[in-house]
Amino acid sequence: MFFDPNFLKPLQSGRSFKALSCAAALGLITLADPSTAQDTGDAQPPKVSIAAAYTQDITEEATFIGRAEALNKADIIARVSGFLDSQNVEDGALVKEGDLLFTIEPDLYQATLDARNADLDRAQANLELAKVELARKQELYERDATPESERDIARANELVAEAEVKSAQAAIKQAKLDLSYTEIHAPFDGRIGRAATSVGDVVGPNNPPLVNIVSEAPIYVNFSLNEKEFTSVLQAVGENAASLAESNKSPVVKVVLPNGTELDEEGTIVFVDNRIDPLTGAIRMRAQFDNAKRLIVDGAFLSVQIEALKPTTEVLIPQAALQRDQRGEFVLVVNDQQMVEQRYITTGNTVETAIIVKDGLRAGESVIVEGLQRVRPGVAVDAVVASEQPGE
Repeated sequence: MFFDPNFLKPLQSGRSFKALSCAAALGLITLADPSTAQDTGDAQPPKVSIAAAYTQDITEEATFIGRAEALNKADIIARVSGFLDSQNVEDGALVKEGDLLFTIEPDLYQATLDARNADLDRAQANLELAKVELARKQELYERDATPESERDIARANELVAEAEVKSAQAAIKQAKLDLSYTEIHAPFDGRIGRAATSVGDVVGPNNPPLVNIVSEAPIYVNFSLNEKEFTSVLQAVGENAASLAESNKSPVVKVVLPNGTELDEEGTIVFVDNRIDPLTGAIRMRAQFDNAKRLIVDGAFLSVQIEALKPTTEVLIPQAALQRDQRGEFVLVVNDQQMVEQRYITTGNTVETAIIVKDGLRAGESVIVEGLQRVRPGVAVDAVVASEQPGE
């Protein structure tokens, strides 16, 4: 009998023998259990939740950054020099046009006015004397009792006296103005700030402002739009730049206050610049608000929202369905064959928990909102309708 020595090589160690035995056993089990040989395609498709794209009438909004600006604001500067006699309103007080704010040493300027009145009386007396002297010289000249030169001198003296009267009258006007400047009144309705000087200080035209005053209601909100945004707004409201600021054609303007709350009143556009700034590529616009509650403060930064005049029908989907990659925004759509398709879309503004789809999706198409991590384009899914459908 022939004996092959190589037959014992796999059996030289217990480990090799065990491995061989296990492999053989697994092979036998596989052959014996036909369930393990089933095709993997028989596995159940993953379950996903879907929501249908729906339509809704939407009033589009465009949001920009704006800054509040008072209709009127001014630095109150003393127009005459002197001691500050009194401050007649408290710092931060609301004032009406014409209210007395400060007084500046009026006695000094009253005395100056009295002196100018005396100068006028003197000049008028000199004029009367010059007229009498001219009449006398004219009579003597006509009787050949005085030379013509004396008559001419008397006429010149009369003209000088008339000029002195006019000069005195002008000095009185200036003195009256200076006296009026000793009382500083509010130039318009508004609220004053903190006074920069105290009673007893010497103030004057070359000193810092006494205080500033701003009007609070109504108030402007200035903002700028780039060329693309401005064109989009004009198209949305169906107007041109000239008619946009007309009261009956202005779109609704809203603002969000610095604390994130929306002001409960609407404004209107009252100014649109006539050119786009070549340095910034933007056009300046201005909206006006009644500001009845004084919540908009001069200089504050605000979010400005412009609404279109007419609502438009838009396609919306839940924001949960939206995904992004390097190419852009997309959704996973479940078609009629329950297969997943990747669809790139163009989106617009958000509306609560939904987002507007401008292009790439039709109303009624189903998008996956739950189970996105379990699927990929081209696979079959078991789609169930989400418990909460938007738009219902």
